[in-house]
Amino acid sequence: MQRRIRLASAAVVLSLGAFLSLGSSLTLSAQQPAPPPADQPSAQFQGQANVNEVLLDVLVTDKKGNVIVGLNKTDFVVKENGKPIDLTGVTFYSNRHYLQETKDLTAKTGLDIDKVPESRYFILFFDDQKQSSATSPVLLSQQVQAGIQAKKWVAENLLPNDYVAVASFDYKLKIQQDFTHDTRALQTAIDDAVRGHDTEGNWPSRLAKVEGPSLLVNLPRGNDLRDKTARIYDGIRLLADSAGHVTGRKNLVLFTHGFGLINNFGQYHPDVRYYPPMMHALNSNNVAVYAVDLVPAGVNHPLANAMNQLALETGGEYYFDFTNFLSPLKEVAKENNGYYLLSYAATHTGDQAGFQKVTVETTNPEFKVKAREGYQYGRAEAEAKASR
Repeated sequence: MQRRIRLASAAVVLSLGAFLSLGSSLTLSAQQPAPPPADQPSAQFQGQANVNEVLLDVLVTDKKGNVIVGLNKTDFVVKENGKPIDLTGVTFYSNRHYLQETKDLTAKTGLDIDKVPESRYFILFFDDQKQSSATSPVLLSQQVQAGIQAKKWVAENLLPNDYVAVASFDYKLKIQQDFTHDTRALQTAIDDAVRGHDTEGNWPSRLAKVEGPSLLVNLPRGNDLRDKTARIYDGIRLLADSAGHVTGRKNLVLFTHGFGLINNFGQYHPDVRYYPPMMHALNSNNVAVYAVDLVPAGVNHPLANAMNQLALETGGEYYFDFTNFLSPLKEVAKENNGYYLLSYAATHTGDQAGFQKVTVETTNPEFKVKAREGYQYGRAEAEAKASR
């Protein structure tokens, strides 16, 4: 399978998110000790500070793509604005099946398999091609094939602690199936997504059936879901915000031929009105996009650059020129066999807001690193969420 050339030396999957603590506006000294009592304000720093717990889920691999096990805080170098960050925690996540197959490695590292969190999260997202089929019927055929292979992947490759959701978009966001382990329900949902079946929306009656991790409980209710997702950008953005309530890495497998603006020279460029908010939501909520091209192998098209950029900036991957849709699905699962969740406290003064870029490396130059760009912080984040 031909894949994109990475702009960073890469195959450590990094996704990160910023979560405001319960006390999002605290008065801290320059050295960041515990806040002083109300009657003893700090004399060193009189401003407000937004304290963010930044979570970075990092997949470290060797040159062959095998996950590296047994790393700790001293093995990572995380920087904001070129300055090293002190990590507060490192936890290794992996599916139990992967760790059982690498007992020799885990024995050397002293890793307790039974204490390793093992849930993985996948969202199968179908960008409905029926509107494009009038001018390019092959896209609809490709969508059908993608659905067939996705059902096979669900039936044959899911592990007991894998959660999968199914969504689609035509003129609005549709959640055909919330996160579940139920393979039969997922196969039915994939068929519905490929057909563009209209769901019953997100009414309270549907929420009554939700148990465990969920996308539905954090999405707009009823007709609001339709009204607030008239563009695919909005659908993906709200989906990312909803997925952000689930701790850990979420993998959005996006079946599409791409979307975005094409100029008079046939070149793609991001829509500045909608692309940045979507990308920031994905980055801030630990959602990596794995873009799977529905355009047949060997066909060049400008929107390929759109998918490549989206995958690159969210720590995912762009798949094209493959012969079977099952191949990229298996690669996504393999790439997410294990990852490290790194945490640290990032502080920005209360009058600041913006997008914080982050870089991550390992102290071993032989390891591969792939990283998303950063996270959104401050009033811009709060105001953006309040307006949605």
